[in-house]
Order: sequence, then structure tokens, then C-alpha cells
Amino acid sequence: MVSGQDNEITNTPCEVAEEKMKAEVSYMKAKHLHIVTMGCQMNVYDSEQMERLLAPMNYRPTADMDKADLILVNTCAIRKKAEHKVYSFLGRLARMKQRKPELIIGVGGCVAQQEGYRLVELSPHVDIVFGTFALKRLPALVRQVTEKRTRVVDVDNTATDEASYVKPSGPQGERATAFVTIMTGCDNFCTYCVVPYVRGRQTSRKPDAILQEIQHIVQNGVREVTLLGQNVNAYGLKNGHGCDFPKLLEAVNNIEGLRRIRFTTSHPKDLSDKLIGAFGRLDKLAPHIHLPVQSGSDRILRRMNRGYTRDCYLKKVEKLRKVRPSIALTSDIIAGFPGEETTDFEDTVKLISSVGFDNLFIFKYSDRKNVPASRFANKVSGALKGERFARLLNVQAKITLQKNLSLVGTVQEILVEGLSKKGDDQLTGHTPCNKIVNFVDRTALVGDLVPVKIVEAFSHSLLGCPISGLERHYDKNGGIMHAA
Repeated sequence: MVSGQDNEITNTPCEVAEEKMKAEVSYMKAKHLHIVTMGCQMNVYDSEQMERLLAPMNYRPTADMDKADLILVNTCAIRKKAEHKVYSFLGRLARMKQRKPELIIGVGGCVAQQEGYRLVELSPHVDIVFGTFALKRLPALVRQVTEKRTRVVDVDNTATDEASYVKPSGPQGERATAFVTIMTGCDNFCTYCVVPYVRGRQTSRKPDAILQEIQHIVQNGVREVTLLGQNVNAYGLKNGHGCDFPKLLEAVNNIEGLRRIRFTTSHPKDLSDKLIGAFGRLDKLAPHIHLPVQSGSDRILRRMNRGYTRDCYLKKVEKLRKVRPSIALTSDIIAGFPGEETTDFEDTVKLISSVGFDNLFIFKYSDRKNVPASRFANKVSGALKGERFARLLNVQAKITLQKNLSLVGTVQEILVEGLSKKGDDQLTGHTPCNKIVNFVDRTALVGDLVPVKIVEAFSHSLLGCPISGLERHYDKNGGIMHAA
């Protein structure tokens, strides 16, 4: 700014602070950051935020863990197996720390929030424990460890400011899809679930911030967004932003350049008729919904505190299919919940057969810390849980394969996401109904929408052949194309 007395040019306090930060960064040696992400899509999103938060400190991502100066483990506590995976991986990092004492190791996410100081007691080689509420404070924690060489634990859950999107500081690389967290936490307190304890109570981000984030990533090449939350159906109902989830979807649908919208996860009790109707009126909303039912038994649903009945769930499925006949339905099932009798289990099998899910994510029940179900009597034995788990897998595998086979001969519009894991120069992408399709196309680029004829179906994917010059005939309810 210019002084009014002697015209001497001086800097404002903000400018001085900014110049100081730039100077610090300029002499800092570039360091390598390796992030290991475990668990849900929200953790994927959070890991991207971590990477961007640390970029001003000259941390550059590396895929080679052995080169890393800082390793962050973003953890999941939703199931016992996921938690065991964390401690197993930390054991591996202990050996790395012995070879490389200057290595900084941080553990974040749900296990960090749940365990806190106990985690550093069990794993003394860990330098930083940062909970789900401490994401914004990560740079300060890393700086503290770097400068003082001391261990720090931050699981403070009293912060009230909402998580904000951190824009990338450099090139983002080619990607066609992206996750966008629209809310965190949950108020449902299902008796088996740790989410309210490790992610906190339900909090929705402001709609303007969400829309700005999506506009930014679409400008950088993203063509499909998946809106994330523990219960996206309840978006905006609590915070008073004046925008519920269907209204947010309508606003996202109007963003120029965006081609597809997905969302997860939906709680059945909050799936309103207005939201169901969105599948019929929003052209970019993909015909797929993940709607976790967890059990087909009313008695078990009550013990789970799910807030709906079997009949209620089936009626909502019926409404969805009336609005969008070709909609793909996926769900979660817990096998062997405490007190689950044979009749309860058979009700679940019947529900799966009745609905005809496109895919299921099936889990054996496991006790989680602090949740009510961990104190329930009549636990199902491990052997019986295993038997029920295997049977559910078998029932659903037949349904999934049959649905995939029904797509052979149809033409699907595939969003190219990159190279397939199958190799042989195959590209991979998803149908509007979220089926994986692999195909060879020498001209298609990431982000392109390519009409592909399905020629072969497998249990978990489809094989296709691109159609060039196809006169596209769309089914108004499903987006399936048929060769002219």
C-alpha cells in the first residue's frame, strides 16, 4: 500500500505474512508424501484433501512408500477386520521406522478418532494421531513433529467449522470421476454402527460451497461426481441452509459440462418421494442407487434401530422402479447380527430374491467399540455366520450374473475412466447403471462417453466393443441404446 505522508511503499500485515510463508517454502527441501487410504469413498476424498493441505509445505506425493519422508494412514473402523488391517500395516511401518528413524508416520481417520492416545501406546513408532475432526489442523501437527520431534495426538471433536474444499495447487492429472463430500456424521445411531462416535453428529456443508467445488473440478475435466455422506438423503434437514437433497441435486444437474451424478449412501427411512422423483426428472442423475437394507427381518431391523420395516423398504423399491424402470439397485447385508434366528435369516434370503439386487455388499457382523449391539446377548457363532455369509454370496452371485447376461447385445454409453486392470490396452468405465465395462478403443480418451456394445458378461464385469457411427436410440427410462 502507499503511505499518505511520504509515499513510501509498505506491505500490509497480510502481505508480510504471505511473503514470509513464500520465503519459508522457497528454502524448504521438497519432501515425499505417501498416503495409504483404507475404507470408504469419504476417506478417499479426505486423503486428497490431506495431499493438498500439505502441498504448501513442499510435500509431494509419491507412489513409492520407501521414498517417503511422511507416511499417512487414513483408517477405517467400520468393521473389526478393517481395524485389524490398520494395526497389521502399522507393524510393517515399525520396521521401516527402524531403518529410517527420520520418517514421520501419521495415522488419521476413524481408528485414530476412536483410539486416540491408545494408538500411540500400542504403536510407539507413530508420530501423529489425528482424528476425523483434525483434518484442517494436519499441517500444524506435521510442523510440530518436524520442529520439536515429539509425538502429537489430536482427536478434539469440539470444532464447529465445516470442512472446506482445498483447491489443488498444481496440475490434477486426467480423471473423469470425482468424489465430493456434502455432509459428515450421522444422527441415526444404528445399534451396530460406529459412525456417530467417530464422525460425529450429522452436519451438512453449505450448498454454495459444494456447487463451487463441483464447478471447479468439472472445469478441470471431471465428468461424473459422486456426492458423499453417511446419509445423503438427510442433507440440509438439520443445518437450516434452505436446501434439501433433491434441491441440491437439481442445482448440481444444472452445472455445465457435468455429465453424470451419483450419490451414496442412502438411508431407506429418509428416501423421500421427492428424492425418488428426481430419478425421473433429472437427466444427469445416473439410474443407480445404493440403498442398504441390512436385513430382511422386521425383528432384526428393530434391533438394529433402522427405522423402517421390510414392507416399507419394498414399497420404496417399487416406487423407484416405477419412476425409473431400469434403475440398478445395490445394497448392504449384515449376516449373523446378534439374535438372528433361522427365520430371520430366511426372511433376508427371500427379500434378496424378491428385490433382485444388481449387487450386494455382504458382511459378517462384528462387535464394534462403544456401540449398543456389542452388548447384545445371543451372539451368532462364527461358524454359523460363515455359513450364512456363504449362502448369501451364492444367492446374490446368481442374480448378478443373470442381470449382467441380460445386457449382452445392448449398447451402453461408457464414461472412459482409464486403463483396465485386465491389460491388453483395454480401457475401462461404467455404464449409467454402474456396471464395469472393459473394451479396446484406440482413439477414446479419459472423460469421453463412448457407445459400446456388450458382447460378453461375467460375474463382476462386462466386455464390450465400441460402436462407431451408431445411430443412438435411447430408452427414455434407462439410457440403453440399441443398434439401428
